[in-house]
Amino acid sequence: MTRVLITGASGRFAPFVIDALRDDYELVLTSRTPPAERYADLPWIKADITQFDDCRRMVEGIDVIQHQGANPYPSDHPRIREQMAESGRDLPDLGYTMQANIMGPYYLLMSAVEAGVKTVVMTGSNCAFGQGYRISDRPFQVKYLPMDEDHPSDVEDSYSYSKLAGEELLAQFTRAYGIRTYMTRPSGICPEDRLRNMAANAKPCEGWSEWMFAYVPSVDLASMQKLIMEQADSLPAHDVFVANALDSSLLEPTMEVIERFRPELAPLCRGISGHDALFSPKKAQRVLGWEQSMSWREFL
Repeated sequence: MTRVLITGASGRFAPFVIDALRDDYELVLTSRTPPAERYADLPWIKADITQFDDCRRMVEGIDVIQHQGANPYPSDHPRIREQMAESGRDLPDLGYTMQANIMGPYYLLMSAVEAGVKTVVMTGSNCAFGQGYRISDRPFQVKYLPMDEDHPSDVEDSYSYSKLAGEELLAQFTRAYGIRTYMTRPSGICPEDRLRNMAANAKPCEGWSEWMFAYVPSVDLASMQKLIMEQADSLPAHDVFVANALDSSLLEPTMEVIERFRPELAPLCRGISGHDALFSPKKAQRVLGWEQSMSWREFL
């Protein structure tokens, strides 16, 4: 049976990957802290991906890696650091995000090559476009909507850069060593309770959001990453997939909000109707056969 390593097993998203895979694969979990008690029957390796020796230890006998471990924000972002200081929280090292999100995957990939791992699927972020954590006053440069995998990136912060760089790091290892590598670009990852909360608190839009009203159900991101893993042999050796719901988080039709708050973007829109999302998962639909299984709207 195929042996799959799931990193970041104690995080918020990894349980959905575990649940999607556990009936069909032999799983090994790894994280710095123990995963949920319901996974006590699965082998767990206490490890830190920023330590090369830990990575070598965790990949022994592994066929496929599903990599979720990451720092989820830019540790050097000026406004985030100000907010943390104001709330009395300890400030992380400036380079913490870069270490966790770039050196961690590098050590993991190098260990994977040494161990003969066949495929790596990594959870990235749509922040690789650069639209969210802006630092300068320069607005994000939208070229067309909805954005897909070919849209140019315009990143300014360490988290967004780390996710964009992570895609190229995977591609580098594919070019150099032949290992099959894939990355998703999810938007806000939502378990069911968050979808229900979105519905319970839904109200008319009052302004534009740099996050562009995007989300993806956790179960649907997990299903996409399972499909990538299972179809890897028939896919290009390296690829990237936007992972977004088909609909937005808006109550109003998408074009209505664009025309009201960002009318200059209206001429850049391609075939947007109804509640269509501003990030396109059409490539995943076409190539993988992926489909969205739930929406926050079903809880309205």
